[in-house]
Amino acid sequence: MALDNKLGLTSSVDLAREEERISKKRAVELFEQGILDSLHAGTLSALQAIHKYLFDDIYDFAGQIRTVNIAKRNFRFAPVIYLNAALDNIEKMPQSTFDEIVEKYVEMNIAHPFREGNGRSTRIWLDMIFKAELHKVVDWSKVDKEDYLLAMERSPVKDVEIKHILKAALTNDIDSREVYMKGIDHSYYYEGYTMFKTEEL
Repeated sequence: MALDNKLGLTSSVDLAREEERISKKRAVELFEQGILDSLHAGTLSALQAIHKYLFDDIYDFAGQIRTVNIAKRNFRFAPVIYLNAALDNIEKMPQSTFDEIVEKYVEMNIAHPFREGNGRSTRIWLDMIFKAELHKVVDWSKVDKEDYLLAMERSPVKDVEIKHILKAALTNDIDSREVYMKGIDHSYYYEGYTMFKTEEL
């Protein structure tokens, strides 16, 4: 079964295909039209704006904080009852060093504020913070999918792995359309749609 969507699709496979195509196109627009530069890096409002832009043509809930509890495999993300408080705390977290930025990213992943599309949105959000604070971004083509997914899965308990993976992939080429596009081209790859699909509880 597919999530309710504006496209009228009932097959999860068809929805996944269209979601990838449309969100990738919209992500390119975020970069090329300078929309990301108008957002305040590290804020919840920036993340919501990114999510809304990526998925507004697909879901009614684009940019909106979820109102259902969700899980991925055996991991349950922040319960709805605590979600707003968790997001307030995350927004207040410092982001001036590499470690602080990744720790903030990990906490936002645990919160998983949206019903779907968290991975793509938060990776763009992460690169915004790196760019603003450290004048670097992640070259996602240098990040192995399996290593990344496993490290993110373990990050709530131990974030050493994800820090090591991301630090090794940092680049100074912050204004490169090519580097940005590598992240977009890899976005669906990292989402792990079939293996790690988010489930509503």
